[in-house]
Amino acid sequence: MRVTAIFRERVSAASAAVLLLALGGCSSVSSMLPESMTPSSSSSTFSTAPAAPAAQAAAANQGIRDASDFECPSVTVRTGTSTLIVTDKTKGEAADSPLSLKYQGSIVNTARECKYAAGIVTMKVGIEGRIITGPAGGPGQVEVPLRIAVVHEGPQPKVVLSKLARLSVAVTDGSAGATFTHIDPEISFPMPRPAGDIDSYIVYVGYDQQALEPAKKPKAPARKRR
Repeated sequence: MRVTAIFRERVSAASAAVLLLALGGCSSVSSMLPESMTPSSSSSTFSTAPAAPAAQAAAANQGIRDASDFECPSVTVRTGTSTLIVTDKTKGEAADSPLSLKYQGSIVNTARECKYAAGIVTMKVGIEGRIITGPAGGPGQVEVPLRIAVVHEGPQPKVVLSKLARLSVAVTDGSAGATFTHIDPEISFPMPRPAGDIDSYIVYVGYDQQALEPAKKPKAPARKRR
């Protein structure tokens, strides 16, 4: 499975640039993530309690004594998935026209925590994003598809886990947009063998633009001629 197939985004240059100035201030948005998941503590563990004997034995077999013995995989916004584009196709504008843009989403912040027990790494991944209203937008519910994927990078990258989350973000009347937070506490996967390979694991996050497109109906089978 090609890693690039996880995320597909069909965005025109004109639409992506229409709110560039507005999105330029996203980095100044105050974090909505819990204090324990701010970037300064992103490599911390869920708990510092001693591991149970069974978990200690499993960790010893992996060459890991506890969660502090490995670096929690980093979270990175995957190239090409940092922006969500929602257009209005009912007003006669071309799909790539800036005037058809209803909403544009960006990812403001990410954070993560790790714990290790009985050979399993469990991550809590947090994503903070922002939705900006475009020329064709207004108050309403915005469907936000977020993809989280754990990838073992290398000469032949391997997808370890991939999850899609669908959020509904409310944009209120009179506002220029809305912020949202998504936290997935159950990103779990086996500790690799050898355990040092965990250093090559990366958690990619981003908008799955393709998830907004209606599913294609399967073609009806051709009727056999009698």
